[in-house]
Amino acid sequence: MTPKTPAPSSAGTTTTTLTLDERITGALVGAAVGDALGGPVEGWTPEQIAERHGGRVNGIVGPWHGEAWRTARPIAPYHKGDGHVTDDTLMTHALVRVYGTVRDHLDAYSVADHLVPDLMSRPRWIPELEAEALPLQRIFLAEKWIVTRLHYGHADPREAGSGNIVNCGAAMYMAPVGLVNAAHPEAAYAEALDVAGAHQSSYGREAAGVLAAAVAAACAPDATPSSVVGTCLALAKDGTRAAIEAVCDVATGYSDFESALVPLREAVAPFDTVGPDYRDPSLGARRPSRLHSIEELPVALGMLLVGGGDYRRTVLGSVNYGRDCDSIATMSGAIAGALHGEQAIPAAWVKTVADASRLDLHAPARVLTEVAREVFARDTARRRAHESAFATLAGPR
Repeated sequence: MTPKTPAPSSAGTTTTTLTLDERITGALVGAAVGDALGGPVEGWTPEQIAERHGGRVNGIVGPWHGEAWRTARPIAPYHKGDGHVTDDTLMTHALVRVYGTVRDHLDAYSVADHLVPDLMSRPRWIPELEAEALPLQRIFLAEKWIVTRLHYGHADPREAGSGNIVNCGAAMYMAPVGLVNAAHPEAAYAEALDVAGAHQSSYGREAAGVLAAAVAAACAPDATPSSVVGTCLALAKDGTRAAIEAVCDVATGYSDFESALVPLREAVAPFDTVGPDYRDPSLGARRPSRLHSIEELPVALGMLLVGGGDYRRTVLGSVNYGRDCDSIATMSGAIAGALHGEQAIPAAWVKTVADASRLDLHAPARVLTEVAREVFARDTARRRAHESAFATLAGPR
C-alpha cells in the first residue's frame, strides 16, 4: 500500500529548515498537548463526545463530569481535563530522564536500572492528582507491571514484558527513542523493541517499535505524512502492519476527520481485541497474537493522513475519535510535532497545558536534544572505528 499524497497546503507542507532542536521540541510538546486534549474524553465514543460538548471538541475542555470529577466513576480520583496531562506524558518524561542519566542508547536493562527506581521512589508533581506523589501511584496496571516484574520478581529485563496485558502502554511513551535516533527509523525501531521488551510482548511491543520509527522518520528533512506511513509499513510486522495498511488505505480517501471517524474505526476493528465497547473489553482482549494490533497506533497514523500532517487537524481528529484518544493524540501529536515543530502547535494550547499541569514542557526537549547530539557523535565514532577495522580485515580489493 502506498498512501496517496495529501493535497498540498501551507499547513501540511514539511518545513525542511527545521533543526534537530525544533523537531524534538515539537514532538515532545506536541505529544503532551495531544495527551491533555484527549484526557477528558478518553473512553467515550464520538457520539457521546459530541452530545456532551454540543459538537466536536475543538480545544481544551473541562472534566467529563464537571465539578463531580473527584467522585464520579470511572474517572475518580483523577482530574482529567482543563489542560492536565495524563500518564502518557508522565511516562514520556520519565523515559527522557533515563536518557538524561544514561546519555546513550537504551535497552531493557536501562528500564530496570533507571526507569523503575524513578517510578517507585521519587515523588513528582502529578497533574491529575493535583499533588506530589510517586508516579507509580498514577500509572496504569500495565505500567505497574514493570515494577512488579523487575523490582519484586527479579525477571530478566529482556523478557519481563511477557505475561503483561498487550496494550499501547509501551508505545505511548516511545517518542523519545525516535528522537534520539532522529532520521534513522530502522535504528529507532530496533532500540524501541529492546527497551519495550521490559514492558510488553507481542503486538504491544511491536507498536512501540513502529511508533519510535514513525517519529524518527518524521524528523527527516523531506518527511511527509505519506513518507512516515511508508516507513512504518516497511518495518512493521504481522497484525500491526496489516492494521496500519488497512486504516491508512481508508484514511487516504478523507481530508476531514468528521467524516473519517466511523470509517477508521471500521478499518481497525478486525485487528482490535478490545471490542466495540471500550469500557467493557471482550474476553479475548489484550492477549498476545500475531494477527492483531493495538488500535491506537494505526488510528494515529490514519489521522495524520486525514489531517495532511497539520498538527491541529491531526490531533483534533485523534481526540474526537474517542476510546483511548489521549494515547492516540499523544502519538499523532508527537509525529505531527516532529514534522513541523512547535510553531505548528497552537500557542494557547501549549501555555494552558503547561500552566494547568504545572510542568515545564520545554525542559525535557532541551535534555533530549543534548543527549541526541551526544549519541550521534558517539555513533559516528563507533561506525568509523568499525569501518576502519573492516577495511583492514578485507584488505586491498
